[in-house]
Parts: sequence; structure tokens; C-alpha cells
Amino acid sequence: MSWGTELWDQFDNLEKHTQWGIDILEKYIKFVKERTEIELSYAKQLRNLSKKYQPKKNSKEEEEYKYTSCKAFISTLNEMNDYAGQHEVISENMASQIIVDLARYVQELKQERKSNFHDGRKAQQHIETCWKQLESSKRRFERDCKEADRAQQYFEKMDADINVTKADVEKARQQAQIRHQMAEDSKADYSSILQKFNHEQHDYYHTHIPNIFQKIQEMEERRIVRMGESMKTYAEVDRQVIPIIGKCLDGIVKAAESIDQKNDSQLVIEAYKSGFEPPGDIEFEDYTQPMKRTVSDNSLSNSRGEGKPDLKFGGKSKGKLWPFIKKNKGATPEDFSNLPPEQRRKKLQQKVDELNKEIQKEMDQRDAITKMKDVYLKNPQMGDPASLDHKLAEVSQNIEKLRLETQKFEAWLAEVEGRLPARSEQARRQSGLYDSQNPPTVNNCAQDRESPDGSYTEEQTQESEVKVLATDFDDEFDDEEPLPAIGTCKALYTFEGQNEGTISVVEGETLYVIEEDKGDGWTRIRRNEDEEGYVPTSYVEVCLDKNAKGAKTYI
Repeated sequence: MSWGTELWDQFDNLEKHTQWGIDILEKYIKFVKERTEIELSYAKQLRNLSKKYQPKKNSKEEEEYKYTSCKAFISTLNEMNDYAGQHEVISENMASQIIVDLARYVQELKQERKSNFHDGRKAQQHIETCWKQLESSKRRFERDCKEADRAQQYFEKMDADINVTKADVEKARQQAQIRHQMAEDSKADYSSILQKFNHEQHDYYHTHIPNIFQKIQEMEERRIVRMGESMKTYAEVDRQVIPIIGKCLDGIVKAAESIDQKNDSQLVIEAYKSGFEPPGDIEFEDYTQPMKRTVSDNSLSNSRGEGKPDLKFGGKSKGKLWPFIKKNKGATPEDFSNLPPEQRRKKLQQKVDELNKEIQKEMDQRDAITKMKDVYLKNPQMGDPASLDHKLAEVSQNIEKLRLETQKFEAWLAEVEGRLPARSEQARRQSGLYDSQNPPTVNNCAQDRESPDGSYTEEQTQESEVKVLATDFDDEFDDEEPLPAIGTCKALYTFEGQNEGTISVVEGETLYVIEEDKGDGWTRIRRNEDEEGYVPTSYVEVCLDKNAKGAKTYI
């Protein structure tokens, strides 16, 4: 099967076909190029998608990703990022192994095709020239033969005419001989050119054209093979990343299998456990004898005296109404007293750990400065030792401040963990030391008002909610007498009661106790008939009247 023998007369069609082959190759190159662009775009979109759902650093969202399900989601996002990288690899490999290679090959193919068809046209022109020469010699031979026949006929006519002179006859005879010789010469020339043309034509159709067409056929077959190899490369580029993509998918599956629902449930407990006991039963209050009834700590209707504070500040006995109380949304106190005990303990422990790290960092810096100073003392030419004294003093001062700060938080932590009694005398003195640096406020005291929904609050906004429950009973007890005093107390520190429900006291002031600490860290006191409220238990020294109703202990 050879184009040179089978298609010897299809020069123009072969030229069109080979051009079509180059067009197909260029079309395939364009297809692969667009595929690489799609892969890059897809990889970019995958990366953006992964980045979009990554938790923001130092945000609340990042803290939520401690759960195993969220960690698995993060692993999925990371694997998708690697997955996108494999699509970038596909794009790069296709560009380098297919597009660049084929683009260069197309240019070489065009040059080769141009050269082959140039040789074919040159052979065509040569055979056409030989054909024209043959035609020209043939016409000349034909013309000379006709001229020789006419000259012979004229000679014979002159020779037969008796009236023509012998000289004219001789002249006609010589002319006939000349024409006959010319015809012989033309015949010989025509015969020679014909033989030459036949030889050229034989070479053209059996040697030159077959050779040229064979080259064109080989060129076209190489193009076809090259295109097939490129298609194999196209598939292989995809196949090469399949194992890595498989690993990415395996990573997602492994992350999914690492999800531990029990662990997540435990994390929820650690995150939101308040440390409070569930509220007790509500006691029955007998209103059939309104004038002799016993005021209950748990009554919703007690709109004056203990009723409202119980809803806001109650301990275990008053916990049953806390679900109706909103969280304090003010600034976070330094001692985290706005948090439930368990959450407060975790925050304090975290703060102590942070301070210890800072102390260690400052100590390392002090050691480094000390060593440098020793080097300066031994080698004065390296520097002045006195120049480091100021820096050394500054670092030492920072260490002392951090240690005091750590002791303060450790004292609060000890109280929460129950290692120390509620504000011992030593703790009070320590508190006084810190208060001299940071004047105590309600938000900075060691114990604050607690509520089992997770907030310690001083806000009186809950009164409006309680009033909704107590509306039906308010009018009935508007004339209720104030609570009797159950003891006295002495203010150990000055306290500014800035929030509703609290009362300001001055250090050394003596006041009446009308309700002892229920376990929430607050004691209810009275200055006179019109002034009463809550102060932190740790700010007063209480002396209860053992004979008074409800008196329990001496603090």
C-alpha cells in the first residue's frame, strides 16, 4: 500500500488532505489548552472554597473547632486543598508534555509538508517542460514532412513539364532534397526528444512522484502516530495523579472515621458545665393566713424584701427560677466572676498558665541579660556593663508584677476549687493589697452573684421579668413590714454599690444584717429603714445574733 503507486494522479487531493491533518492536530492542541485552563480554574475555585470555610484565626469560630466533627471538617478542607493541587499538576503536565511538544511538532510538520509538495510541483513542472519540447519537435517534424512532400511534388511537376528549362528542374530537385533532409533532421530530433520524454515520464511516474508521495505518506502517518501518543499522554497525566487524589479521598474518609460522638459530647459538658446543683422543689406557701404567713425564700410573689434578690442572687434554694434570668452582657470581670464555677475555674487556670509562661519568658530574658553583663564585666571592650542595669531592673520589675498578678489569680482559683475557706483573713489582706492597686468594684470582687444559666450578674433588669410573675401578688403585700435584723456587720473595705440592688459601704462602717450569705457570695444589709441592699460577703465581717431567727454562724 503506497500513495506513490495508488494515488499517483491525486497530487491536489493529497495536498488538501495533509493540510486537513495539520488543522486537526492544531484543533487537538487547542482542546488540550482549554482543558488546562479549566483545570487551573477548577483548582483555584477549590482552593478558594477551602479557604472560605477555614476558621478565622483568634476568633470564636476557631474555638468551636475543637470538636472531632469540626476537626474532620478541617481535615476535609485541607485534603480538598491538596486535591486542588493535583488539578494544577494536571494542567502543568498537559501544558509541558502535550501543548508545547505538539506546537513545536506542528511547525516542523508544516515545514516538511511544504518541502515535499515543493519537490512534487518541481517534478510536475519538469515533466510539463519535457512534454512541451516533445510537442514542439513533433509539430516541427510534421511541418518539415509536409514541406518535403510539397517540394517533391513540385520537382516532379517541373520534371514532367517539357516547357521548363533544365535549370529550373535542377533547382526544384535541389529544393526537394533540402526539404527532405530537413524532414529527416526533424524526424531524428523528434525521435530523440520523444525517447527522452518517455524516459523522463517513466522516471516521473515510477520514481520521482512515488518517492515524493511516499515521504508525504510517512509524514502523515507520523502525524497520526504523534497525535495518538499525545492522547495516551493526555490519559497518563490524569492517571498519574489518581493515586494522590485517592490518598486525598482516603484522608477525608479517615477524618470522617475519626469523629467520636462521645468525645464531642464530653467537650460540650466541659464547655458549658456550670457546676451548680439542680434547683430544689418550690415550697408551698399558705396564703389562707396572710397576716401570719412565713415569708418563703422561694416565693415568686415576694416583691419586696427577699423576694426580688432571691431571684437574682439566690443560692441552691433559689435556683429554680434562674432559667428565667438573662445573662449579664456587660464587660467581663477580671476574676471571671460572671461565669459559672466550672467555667470560671477553667478560665482562671488558663490565665494562671499564661502568666506563668510570661514569667518564664521574662526570667529567660533576665538570665540572658545577666550573662551578657558578666561578659561585659570580663571583657569591657565589648560593652559597658552599667548600660544593662536599667534593662535588668525593668525585667525584674516586670517579673515581680507578673508574680503578684499570678498570686491574685491563684487565690481566686483556690477559692473556686475549694482549697481555701471563703475569703479567709489572709485572703482578705491579699485582696486589700490588690485593691490598693486596682480599686475593688463589684466586677472585681472574688465572689459575685451567680445564676445557674452560666452568668453572675448585678443587673436589675431581671426585676421586670419577675414583676410579670409577681404582678398578681404585689398589691396584696405592699404594706409588708421590712425584714428584721439578724445580726450586725463591719465593713472591711470600701465598696461602691453602683448597680441596682447593691448598697455602698465605707471601710469601718457598722450595719445591720437582714439576710445572710446563701452561698452566692452576697450578704444583704441595711443602713436604715430606707437604705438596704447587697454587698460582697468578703467585704464585711458578719456577727449574727444566735437568738435571731435564721442566724447560723459567725464569720
